[in-house]
Amino acid sequence: MSFARLLSTFRTTSFALGALYAVVFAASTIILGSIVYWRVQTSLDREITTNIEAEADLLREEFKSQGLEELTRTVKDRGTFIPALDYLLLDKDGKRLAGELPYMPSGLGLMDMKVPKRSDTPESMYRVLTVPLDGGIKLAVGDDLGAILEIRHAFLKALGWALLAFVALSFLGGLLLSRAFMSRVNAITRTAEAIIDGKLASRIPVRDADDNIDRLSSTLNRMLDRTQALLESLVQVSNNIAHSLRTPLGNLRHLLEGVRGRTPKDKTTLDAAIAEVDTILDTFSALLRIAQIEAGVRQSGFREVDLTELFGKVIDAFSDLAEDQGKTIVAEIQPAVRTWGDRELLAEMVASLLDNAVRHTPQGSRIDVRLQAENSQVVAVIGDDGPGIPEEERDRIFDRYYRLQRSIDTPGSGLGLSLVAAVAELHQIKLGTSNSPGLQMTMTFTPSQ
Repeated sequence: MSFARLLSTFRTTSFALGALYAVVFAASTIILGSIVYWRVQTSLDREITTNIEAEADLLREEFKSQGLEELTRTVKDRGTFIPALDYLLLDKDGKRLAGELPYMPSGLGLMDMKVPKRSDTPESMYRVLTVPLDGGIKLAVGDDLGAILEIRHAFLKALGWALLAFVALSFLGGLLLSRAFMSRVNAITRTAEAIIDGKLASRIPVRDADDNIDRLSSTLNRMLDRTQALLESLVQVSNNIAHSLRTPLGNLRHLLEGVRGRTPKDKTTLDAAIAEVDTILDTFSALLRIAQIEAGVRQSGFREVDLTELFGKVIDAFSDLAEDQGKTIVAEIQPAVRTWGDRELLAEMVASLLDNAVRHTPQGSRIDVRLQAENSQVVAVIGDDGPGIPEEERDRIFDRYYRLQRSIDTPGSGLGLSLVAAVAELHQIKLGTSNSPGLQMTMTFTPSQ
C-alpha cells in the first residue's frame, strides 16, 4: 500500500470511529486496571501490616509474662523458623540481643525503610514496626516488601503489554475495516468520475451483502437510471428541435438567394436577411456541437495529436485575415509537442480563441501565440494587447450567449467561448484568463498518454 493510500485510509470515518472506540476502551481498561491494582495493593499492604502488628503484640505479651531472656530466645527461634518475618531486639544501650534486621529505625511505630545492599542480598524495602518495651528495650518486627513490589511490577508490565496489544489490534482492525469501507467508497467515486467523463451508462457495483452501502448503491443506481433517461430525452428533444429548424431555415436561405438573383435592386436587404439566416444556422450548429461534446460522445475519437502542426495550420489560416485588418500574429511554437485528444475539436478550440482575439482587438494590435512543453505539462497561450475583459466579467465569458456590452454589435452568436470551454472540459484542459494588458488565455493540457 502506498503512503498516500495509507494516509487516505487514516482519514476515513470508519478508521476514526475505530480509533475513538479503541481510545475509549483503552481508557476504560486503564481505569479498571487502576482500580484492581489499588484494591490488590491495599489488600496486600493491609495483610502485611496486620501480620507485623499481630507478631509484635504476641512478642510484647511474651516479654511481659516471660521476661527479656525468654523473649531473646523466642526472637532467635522465630528468626530461624519463621523466615517470612525479620526481627531486631536491642537492649537499653542499643546492643543487639537477637534478630537479623540490619538496623532499627530511628523512630517508633510503623514505617517503610530501605535496607542497603549487602554481599549476599540485594537492596530491598522493609515495612517495620518498632515498639518500646519496659527497661529501655526496643523490639522491631519487619517484613520484606519485595513480594509486593514484584507483584506491582508484574501487574503494571502485564497491563502495559495488554494495552500495547490492544492498541496494535485496534489499529490493525481499524485499518482492515477502513480498507474494506474505502474499497466500496472508491467504487462509488470511480462510477461518479466515469459519469462526469461522459460514460452515462456506468453504474455502482452492488454486492449481495444487503447492507447500508448496498442499499445506498442500489438507490443511487436507480437515480442514475432515471437521470440518464431524462437527459437522453432532453438531448433528443433538443436535437430534434435543432434539426427540425435547420431544414426550413436552409430552405429559406435558398429561397432568399433565388429572390436576390431575380431582384437586384433589393440585393442589400436580401444580403442582410441571408446573413441573419446564416447566423441562426451557425448558432444551431454550435449548439449541436456543444451538446455532443458535453455528452462525451467524441471521446471515442481520441488519438495522439501533434499540437505543433495543429497550431501551425490554425495560425496560417488566420494570418491573412489578421494582416488585412492591420493586426499581427506572432507565434512561438515549440517543435514535437503532442497531446491526447480529438484533433478536430482541438483545432476548433484553438481557432475559436484565435478568431476571438482577431475579432475583438483594434487595428494595429499584436496577437501572441505560444506553445511549449513545461516539465510534464503542455501549455499554450493566446494573448493580445487589446482592451481585454473587465475583471468582474471574466468569470462569465464562457457562459452561453454572454457578450460584453461593447461587443453587442460585433457579428457572432456568443457561443464561441462556450464551445472552447466544452472542448477543454472534454480533454481535461485547464483554462486560465488574465490581462497583461489585453486578454490572455492559457491552456494547460493533460500529458500525452
